[in-house]
Amino acid sequence: MRIEHIAIWVTDLEAMRAFYETYFNALAGEKYHNTAKQFTSYFLSFTDGARLEIMHKPSIHASTDKAVNIGFIHFAMSVGSKEQVDMLTEKLRKDGYKITGEPRTTGDGYYESVILDPEGNQIEITI
Repeated sequence: MRIEHIAIWVTDLEAMRAFYETYFNALAGEKYHNTAKQFTSYFLSFTDGARLEIMHKPSIHASTDKAVNIGFIHFAMSVGSKEQVDMLTEKLRKDGYKITGEPRTTGDGYYESVILDPEGNQIEITI
């Protein structure tokens, strides 16, 4: 058994597609558009077969409550090595993205950094 995909609502579908293509080598499938429901989405595929669905619907609005709640909090992207974690973290920093956790080895043994995507979703960059 495996997780087939994870989906997130986004405000700017094209900007989020470009972010994941640029920094995580995602390959976007064909844009889906349901005009009756005013719904658009992309499935983004990664080299290991994992997929992320980014979805947009004008009636879905971002939460203004930034408190941590029970439920989905982050996902992790494995880049293969400590050097790749460091390099990608620095590239994202240079390009203006927020780094919320500097590269480090965590108490449970992961080497990771934590960044926010353009819409504030937390991503752990790991080995």
